Amino acid sequence: MSSHLSSEPFAPYEALDGNLDRGLLLLCDHASNTVPPGYGDLGVPKEQFERHIGYDIGTRALTHLLAERLGVPALLTTYSRLFIDPNRGEDDPTIIMRLSDGAVVPGNAKVDADERRHRIEHYHRPYHDAIDRTLDAMLEVAPPPVIISIHSFTPVWRGVPRPWHGTVLWDSDPRAIFPFLDGLQERGDLVVADNEPYDGALKNDTMYRHCTSRGLAHALLEVRQDLIGHEAGIVEWADRLEPILTGLAERAECREIRHFPSRCD
Repeated sequence: MSSHLSSEPFAPYEALDGNLDRGLLLLCDHASNTVPPGYGDLGVPKEQFERHIGYDIGTRALTHLLAERLGVPALLTTYSRLFIDPNRGEDDPTIIMRLSDGAVVPGNAKVDADERRHRIEHYHRPYHDAIDRTLDAMLEVAPPPVIISIHSFTPVWRGVPRPWHGTVLWDSDPRAIFPFLDGLQERGDLVVADNEPYDGALKNDTMYRHCTSRGLAHALLEVRQDLIGHEAGIVEWADRLEPILTGLAERAECREIRHFPSRCD
């Protein structure tokens, strides 16, 4: 499998080539903790970029390994969510954060309308345009694909441990959700939940924009970060997920266009 970066001076996304007819597209919204050239470190200490506020720990390597094993295309961002969050709608007030989990982001403090527009046009939108192009290409050659977005969450939030090993977030389309949850629970060794620790219904986020609006089956996977923060854990989760995702791509009901009313509307 080959990968390539977009043709922008700073490549805002990474594209992994795969078979367009395999029935799966993998997305990784928060793959990187890099800040584009010209913005320095946004005034944020380096150690803050290593936290969950900078990116989703472990997700880039997991997405790469799954795409390679499954032979499917994948799209990943190359910039930190502290710079601009690709999993937010363009009109979302939290798309550029001035404060994130207690960390002040000085480089975002004076972002005006022009700078906001610049970041959207040159970093946020190219990633989403690439998703649209990839989906259009996949729909030309095969039945509709299932879209899986890969994220990770912190083991502890504000002093409270989170018991789940993995969760699946969703809005209103259940087609991929319950088979996904069943697959994660099959061995009996994981604590699994749906719509934890966040709710999957978010207006104009990545799943809403590209899946709910198109009527494509999808799921957003959240894996606890301590479980995929090292190579052994990434391999273990790829082993778990490979047959589950293969099964989703083979489900006839998941390979159809069906529209479900969103809880966001």
